[in-house]
Amino acid sequence: MISDITLGQYYPGNSAIHKMDASIKIALTFLYMIAIFFIKGFIGFFIITVFLILILMLSKVPAKFVLKGIKPILVFIIFTVVLNMFMTGGRKAFTFIVWDVSSEGIFASVFMALRIIFLVTGSSFLTYTTTPIMLTDGIEKILKPFEKIGVPAYELAMMMSIALRFIPTLIEETDKIMKAQKARGSDFESGGLIKRGKALIPVLVPLFISAFRRADDLAIAMESRCYNGGINRTRLRESKLSIVDFYGSLVFILFAVLSILIGCFNLDFRGF
Repeated sequence: MISDITLGQYYPGNSAIHKMDASIKIALTFLYMIAIFFIKGFIGFFIITVFLILILMLSKVPAKFVLKGIKPILVFIIFTVVLNMFMTGGRKAFTFIVWDVSSEGIFASVFMALRIIFLVTGSSFLTYTTTPIMLTDGIEKILKPFEKIGVPAYELAMMMSIALRFIPTLIEETDKIMKAQKARGSDFESGGLIKRGKALIPVLVPLFISAFRRADDLAIAMESRCYNGGINRTRLRESKLSIVDFYGSLVFILFAVLSILIGCFNLDFRGF
């Protein structure tokens, strides 16, 4: 399960999506997330599905790599489905033991599960196709206008990119610690939820120590290289908007606007 987490990982490639400007991809990702919350029916999700398939084909990121990122959130998805199914009132569909499940509850549970899956899957393409350096530059470019009101654009961009970059590192470190604990007789898979939670405590302590050690090593490395933030900082490759950014943004905006309009008109398959 630990090795299945792909959030924050970069998949090397030379596709049109990889070549797009990082700031454009960040802005389009936020637009995508807004569009997801406007969707109120399955027609909108169908349009988003077509769009994600198009992005998958253009980015050339393997479908297995993308689907693997959904596994760690399956518990959260199941919890959301169960909660919506039993807590939403309406017309009775069937009875599960002593609880009545409504048709509206089934619709709401499926709808929320799809929303979570699409949010995670779609937003993950940002890190799949953008290196940490490009991501830092993109966030800095977006926050640059806010420097006039005292917002530390470069520092915030650096913190965000470091946090994303360290996710795969900490996941790998957790996997190593758990394997070492299993080799010494620890059991993380048997017993109830409380027992499994207690078994993870010996993993958290060395993980926190390792995280602080890595953070300290990074700080020392930055100081030894006279790092001074964004002051007079130059870049090896200056990002420039290209025709790929224009057409990519145009197609993305068309899909997003279409999904938002369908959501505003509240179109879904229940009306047919």
